[in-house]
Amino acid sequence: MISGTASVDELAAGAPEIAAFGTESVRLGGVTGLSLVAELRRPAREAVLPPGLHPIVPPAMSLQAWDVTESPWGAFSAAFVRVVCRSGARARTFCVGAAASTASAVQGLQTQFGFPARHADVSLRRHYDEVGLRVSAESDIGGGGSDGRGKGHDGGGGRGNGVMLSVSALDPDPLSVGDLQHVGSMNLAHTPLGLRLVQVETHHEPSRVERLAARIEAFDAAAWGQPLLDPYWVVSCSVSLEDVEIPAIRFVCDPALPAAEGTERVQ
Repeated sequence: MISGTASVDELAAGAPEIAAFGTESVRLGGVTGLSLVAELRRPAREAVLPPGLHPIVPPAMSLQAWDVTESPWGAFSAAFVRVVCRSGARARTFCVGAAASTASAVQGLQTQFGFPARHADVSLRRHYDEVGLRVSAESDIGGGGSDGRGKGHDGGGGRGNGVMLSVSALDPDPLSVGDLQHVGSMNLAHTPLGLRLVQVETHHEPSRVERLAARIEAFDAAAWGQPLLDPYWVVSCSVSLEDVEIPAIRFVCDPALPAAEGTERVQ
């Protein structure tokens, strides 16, 4: 089995801190959720993962975004860039970057669940015929072009102008609410047990799910904390109207060890 080759020490430099593991779940109400999977180019396969995680072939990026109406942190929008992988035999994702629209959401995502969140302008808008996602480090910034293959080029849209991500998704087609499956996230964080991969699950209760044809119009990999990411082809995209529950952390893993050796229970 192929294992990640990224330096744990280098990854740890930007890891958030969980001072104490919580015991209560966090419930997000009135959520519009966007899920997108895109293939990555070969250099991002094992080089972006710690040794305790295993890449898939071909490598893929999982993008998730939420527009949340109600939560313990108030209303907010957030986006998460994750690399699809496995922890032992289980499908997982490794979160390399996250952004949220409010300071309270950034703090909650960092300190309760170990997401490497930063403050940014996050806009997720759903209309009857399209869904648009835009993440910017600054307000009111123009977008860039697309190369027509499901991914935007960097000339004017991805680097140097504050745009971290821009996604356009068209022609929604209804799906059964049971057709959409979500994979848990492994977040590298400093915890009371030391530096660990924190296993974050999300329980989704959708009332409506639609699939769409999407393209990534701009993507600044460095702004998300991992310059090797190069998503070049969108595999799938869906939008859902749902409530989301994030249970308290139950398991963590040593990032340098396989899951069978390095998994610890915290609850």
